[in-house]
Amino acid sequence: MPNTLANAASPYLRSHASNPVDWQQWGPEAFAEAAARDVPVLVSIGYSTCHWCHVMARETFSDPAIAEYLNANLVAIKVDREEHAEVDSTYLAAAAAFTGNLGWPLNVFVTPQGRAFFAGTYWPPAPVEGHPAFRQVLDAVLDAWTNRRDEVERNGAAIVEVLAQQHPSRGELPTDFAPVIEELETLEDATFGGFGTAPKFPVSPVLRFLVERGAGLGVRTLDAMAASPLRDPVDGGFFRYSTKRDWHDPHYERMLYDNAQLVAVYALAGRVEVAEGVANWLASVQLAEGGFASAQDSESTVDGRRVEGFYYTLDAASRQRVEKPPVDEKVLTGWNGLAIEGLAIAGGVLGRREWIATAQRAADFLLEHHVKERLIRTSIGGVASSAHATLEDFGMLAAGLLQLAIATGEVRYATAARTLVDDSMAVGDPFGVPGGADPVLASQGLAVEADPSDGAHPSGLSAMASAAHTLYLLTSHEPYRAAARAAMARVAEPAQRHPVSLGAALTVMARLADPVRHLVVVGGGELADVARPRGGIVVTPDQSRAFAEAGFELFEGRTAEAAYVCEDFVCRLPVTTVSELAALLPVEPH
Repeated sequence: MPNTLANAASPYLRSHASNPVDWQQWGPEAFAEAAARDVPVLVSIGYSTCHWCHVMARETFSDPAIAEYLNANLVAIKVDREEHAEVDSTYLAAAAAFTGNLGWPLNVFVTPQGRAFFAGTYWPPAPVEGHPAFRQVLDAVLDAWTNRRDEVERNGAAIVEVLAQQHPSRGELPTDFAPVIEELETLEDATFGGFGTAPKFPVSPVLRFLVERGAGLGVRTLDAMAASPLRDPVDGGFFRYSTKRDWHDPHYERMLYDNAQLVAVYALAGRVEVAEGVANWLASVQLAEGGFASAQDSESTVDGRRVEGFYYTLDAASRQRVEKPPVDEKVLTGWNGLAIEGLAIAGGVLGRREWIATAQRAADFLLEHHVKERLIRTSIGGVASSAHATLEDFGMLAAGLLQLAIATGEVRYATAARTLVDDSMAVGDPFGVPGGADPVLASQGLAVEADPSDGAHPSGLSAMASAAHTLYLLTSHEPYRAAARAAMARVAEPAQRHPVSLGAALTVMARLADPVRHLVVVGGGELADVARPRGGIVVTPDQSRAFAEAGFELFEGRTAEAAYVCEDFVCRLPVTTVSELAALLPVEPH
């Protein structure tokens, strides 16, 4: 079969369309071809802003001799990990059996039934610095396939069995988070800030937890990052990670998910200038149709060559004279949900209505183009991908829409979010994915439970639990809180042992442990000015009435222009002056 990537929805796949490798898109047809030919399958996974993915494409997959050998002996599938997150997470888990050096490009050799039997990352066309040549790897794989087929099949089946058994146990939710913060403090790099040595990542979810808990560690880390080369001082925004302990030599791709979270965290920490820079970068990658692009590349074209990081070494004036690094224009539902949430929170806390308007534009695009009979995971240029939505898409979009409803007072965002959460609760315990798992993985018995850990962004489990808990706060509907608690019980123990890896879960757990408090202002003026920086909800009388009529019990009977301070859904007498409200504060609503 010829290379089929020219018409792919993913820019990353299209960038491989000119390779002499006969790349196939993810789907049952490629596996059927492998079965008919009795050959193994190479599943090669990457993404558009991955530097070493570009390098391997240029050096290895563009080599005619390597491509001829690969085409003759295997079926090759190219996967965009951002488009098919479930495929990526499944094969990452399987690849851990073969290499501890996980990353992208991720190249996994599997049977025609999808069972992994060997994996690695970057392989050059010729041996270099401890990396074997890709042709040597292919020879070893084909030797095993031809001469040790029984062993290959046994190993592949054993890995599938191990993956299927990886179910997290349930634990008690913590009520005291001081030990968790103390554990995080032991991991702090006291010299350069951040956690651990190298490479250094923003780990935005755990920073959100620390800032919401008022921990000095969170602000120290944010300040260290803002003063470091991880931050672009010209265009704003943060790069994906730094290769050095002192935050130098960053990998210059800028990811939507990092900056979507950091705009809120810096705003909550009172770092206005940094939040403004992040918000400006987010606005720069919002596409004409309304959604946010998934990332901006680390490489730019200089004298006909792709050069990593060159653009970011230039000052503002010099940048005007060169080509900007391209953006990956995929509109990912989950990551756009993070951006909607981040801008809604930051805009509310700092009084930046234009940021909230930017979030609304993205939300309206998603509600029109991605929320269909099935939730669309990703689209580009208005064309939807066939990739199945994951739990993170449902959870992140729901959480973002709820924060936007709070920031704007528009009930339609909250009702859309409630539908997403209700649909998930209807098919899982406590949450499931409407529409089910990726059909290819499901047919191969590889549809394993998603990794519940929060790395660079919240897991689907944490995102959905966060949305459910917010719905509970707006409705007092106990099943939402129960679902959030049940979800977090599954990660309670590992979150306390490895808090850096489960920051979003810890944030939800801490909110569940907090007293239920609300600050609602019906009307505007000075009372609204006091409420918004504290995360209070400001609505007009008509908006309050619309929320109440839609079943959001918090607003029931609250149409008089006043401020309402509530705890455990019991509200004090409404007040109408700033001095009266100040006497009832401070309060920390969520």
